[in-house]
Parts: sequence; C-alpha cells; structure tokens
Amino acid sequence: MMREKYKIDDTISKSTGDIRLWHTEKGFIEINNGTLAISIKLGDQEKGCIFHGHGKLILDTIVETGEGAVGKPIEKELNDPFLMLGDTEKIKQHFSVATKEDFARFGYESQKGFLDRAEDLFSRFFKQGIGNTRQSFSQDHGFVFAFQNQSSKLDILVANGSKLLYTAEDVVFVSNENNVVLKVPDEVVCSNNRKSVILRKGKSVIIKK
Repeated sequence: MMREKYKIDDTISKSTGDIRLWHTEKGFIEINNGTLAISIKLGDQEKGCIFHGHGKLILDTIVETGEGAVGKPIEKELNDPFLMLGDTEKIKQHFSVATKEDFARFGYESQKGFLDRAEDLFSRFFKQGIGNTRQSFSQDHGFVFAFQNQSSKLDILVANGSKLLYTAEDVVFVSNENNVVLKVPDEVVCSNNRKSVILRKGKSVIIKK
C-alpha cells in the first residue's frame, strides 16, 4: 500500500451529529458534531478520511490473569487531526459542506489551513504508520486509525473483525478473540483462554486460570 496511490480530496465537510466511526466490545472511536473531514481517495474511490474536531477513543486493554488484572484502559480525547482508512459509506449521510465559520472554529483562517495540516498528517502516516500495518490491513475490510501524540509520532490502531492491534509509545496491545498480548514498560503479558504468561524484567511466570 504505497502513498503515491492515495490522495487527499479538496472538498472539506463537517459532521452534522455525533458519529461512531468504529465500535466493538473492545472499545469505540467517535467524533462530535461539527468535526471537519476531508476524504482520502484511491483513484475515484473513497478509502478514508482525515478528521479535525472533538472526539474520543476508548479501548479496553486490560488483561485478566490468575494474579489479577494487568494494564489499564486507553482513554484519549481526540482534539487534534487524526486519520482513518476504512469504509466510509455508512457515515457519509451524516456530513455536509463546511463553511468559513466551521474552519474558524478550529483555528483555521481558510480551507487551506486544514488542507495543509491534513497533508502533513497524511505524509507522516505513510512514512511511519502504513509500514507497520501493511500486513494487518485489507483495503476491503477493517480500519486503520492514526493519532498524533506529544512526541510528534503516531499512535496506530488496526481493527479487522476480531483482530485488534494498538501501538503507542508506552503500550502495545494485540487481541484476537481469546488470545491477548499486552506490552507495557517492564512487563509483557500473554494470555489465552487456558493460561497466562507474565514476563517481568527477564523473569517469567506461568499462571493457569
């Protein structure tokens, strides 16, 4: 999946209500009313969007083991531009054309300001993000999200059916039905429906549930 095959459209829309972009039992991503959006296209087909507004990411990254729960939920306020690749057909009806007042609400003097920030995120994603997610993402199924963090890098979420991958500076979480891997500073937990393995500073503990 190469960057040169994708392009950003030049029409900017806004959401006309709160929208859940992705939702499973593991969590959800939603945007609020008035969020700006610009399409990402592959040829003539819409393959995703870049959003800027207000929203939220909630992700359950807690792993239950025989020693108790490990990890904590991810809760992230989405106030900076973020990127989504995936099916946009279900959300299209909830958008209308953005106006100058909509751009001003998020600090842009004109449409060009948002276009420039979207292009910057788009380029960074294809340099950092897509190289790490290429094997996990199908162009026809699933979603990839890229969120900016305080270190000017990108946190990546890949969701495809029961498969889930979230990678950020201080956490990596992989889930596929009953198989879960959680990596946090100084600790790695691997769990399935029969047992858990916890690695702490080079020491391993096998726990049968």
